[in-house]
Amino acid sequence: MPYPSPPRSPSGPRRRTLLVSAAGAALLVGCSSGSEDSDGATSGSPSLTERARARAARESEGMVERYDALLAAHPVLAGLVGPLRAEAVRHAEAFGGGSAGSATTSGPSAGSSTTSGAPQDGKASPSASPSAAVPANEKDALAELAAAERALADRRAKALLDVPGELARLLASVAAAGAVHAYLLTEGAK
Repeated sequence: MPYPSPPRSPSGPRRRTLLVSAAGAALLVGCSSGSEDSDGATSGSPSLTERARARAARESEGMVERYDALLAAHPVLAGLVGPLRAEAVRHAEAFGGGSAGSATTSGPSAGSSTTSGAPQDGKASPSASPSAAVPANEKDALAELAAAERALADRRAKALLDVPGELARLLASVAAAGAVHAYLLTEGAK
């Protein structure tokens, strides 16, 4: 009598498993090399760290612009998107950016009131072309923003392996926050 064949399951690790493993490995590497890199300079090339930090700041500022465009097109979503936008501003500041982010930081602080549409429309006028790219349907707009957050979180998780200790920990933290933002935006679109 032959043995029954086992049920078919995917033949490899799932994407989440790989992402978590890569983030965990990078955190372990970052934690173990923290004493060597505590002054912020790497033994190989300090410019690599600065370039990665500047790129992460620009990417976070780009996400803030996407949030601004969505809020300009759909002010009704301010309750859901406003706090996530504020976190994206903090991410840009954590990476050393925020010259544009600090100018728009006044927007979300007023963003909790109902008069937030007017100041953000004024702030979003330089990014009028991205607001034209925001879908007219609120669910589609949220889904597009969630996809952008997810893609950015994936890029940051991959970049963990190329940067030293402190920056790797910061990238891991912000990538995890971006994944949560993507989840919340996806749930908000339902």
